[in-house]
Amino acid sequence: MAEMAVTVALRPCSGVSPAASGTNHHRRRPAAGFAGWRALAPAAHAGLRLSSPAIRVPRAASSAAVEDGSSSNTDTVPTPKVIIDQDSDPDATIVEITLGDRLGDLLDTMNALKNLGLNVVKASVCLDSTGKHIKLAITKLSTGRKIGEPELLEAVRLTIINNMIQYHPEASSQLAMGATFGPEPPTEQVDVDIATHIDIYDDGPDRSLLVVETADRPGLLVDLVKIIDDINITVQSGEFDTEGLLAKAKFHVSYRGKPLIKALQQVLANSLRYFLRRPTTEEASF
Repeated sequence: MAEMAVTVALRPCSGVSPAASGTNHHRRRPAAGFAGWRALAPAAHAGLRLSSPAIRVPRAASSAAVEDGSSSNTDTVPTPKVIIDQDSDPDATIVEITLGDRLGDLLDTMNALKNLGLNVVKASVCLDSTGKHIKLAITKLSTGRKIGEPELLEAVRLTIINNMIQYHPEASSQLAMGATFGPEPPTEQVDVDIATHIDIYDDGPDRSLLVVETADRPGLLVDLVKIIDDINITVQSGEFDTEGLLAKAKFHVSYRGKPLIKALQQVLANSLRYFLRRPTTEEASF
């Protein structure tokens, strides 16, 4: 599929999130006909291709600082944020990137996404009191459609975080990925037991909303989807937010086209807590 020219528009922010038009972010419904992430139907949940080969995350082409020497700024480093939104646009995956007012040219990030077989079909930059917010609408070059594979969504997340650290090394200590990609690991350690929160709500007649907040790490998005898949629960759509050292996932889920009953909610919550909790000394000794 041919690539489309991208025009970056600069405007005041009417809202930080793509869902700013609504007052209740997690209650919004996807557009009609929206397939969301590849549905994990109980009889065919291999559709997510969780066993597909690992996707290589390309490095930034340059580690140079952005204009105005922002990487050398000694002021307090704002909390980096990367939001991957599968809900608000029926045709594209929406990615929002925030780092106070320090974000510079994202041409290198767009080139890195292209190396993943993706196309940035639209980009916008808005400004508000918290800084600069960059939104990208991304599709797959091969299909012209939004991303459906969790492995590829995770590769997008890691690529953007990697490029953010390359161009803004001061962000390294503010991100869990700084230990993997950055020159400086996080200055703070997150207690996984304290940071992990799992909530499940009814979200209409045919689905539930799963909200997971925990310490961030590489591969987290893929692992969360796999755990849900292993219980034969369908992921319809969702959003995955990276905010500093933490990650927050919002998944619209169902079981055989219905919301999760209380017993199944408990099974899902227990499975996620078991996977996410910090290993104990006793377990590590065996």
